[in-house]
Amino acid sequence: MPVLMVSTYNEDGSVNVMNAAWGTMQERGNVVLNLTETHKTVKNIKTRGAFTVSIADAAHVVEADYFGVVSGSQVADKFENSGLTAVKSELIDAPIINEFPLCLECKFIEYQNNEYGCGVIGKVVNITADERVIVDDRIDMTLVNAIAFDPYTHGYYKVGERVGEAFKDGLKLKR
Repeated sequence: MPVLMVSTYNEDGSVNVMNAAWGTMQERGNVVLNLTETHKTVKNIKTRGAFTVSIADAAHVVEADYFGVVSGSQVADKFENSGLTAVKSELIDAPIINEFPLCLECKFIEYQNNEYGCGVIGKVVNITADERVIVDDRIDMTLVNAIAFDPYTHGYYKVGERVGEAFKDGLKLKR
């Protein structure tokens, strides 16, 4: 599962970040985060109408894990304790964490809760990337050093090597 850092502003304007391993692209331009309404982050998203999703990297695995083991409902200065920094998005009412290499800025669309699960749906309105992960005006995912979470062993793993071409390699088997 990808390790996603979901960031919002609290009622007082302070930064809130949570580690969410259960999220994905719903379709091009939309993200879905499988989060229950009991999370402070979900309450913030509904109130502010926006959130960001950053890709956690290997260099910040300690901070990423901290955002998953400490609740913003119980620790008011959770973000400050991480030592990371943030800036306000120019397009939405949500923070961008400076140290993470890739960030999706999202407008809140809706919260769904039904027999198939629950979650936040957002429309991606902008993508920001650190210059160190851009090659020839494109994001180079091998430079992002994204981490993934294995829910069976509770381990984090670095993702990085490109091993194939989507929608192309499989055509070799087509008759």
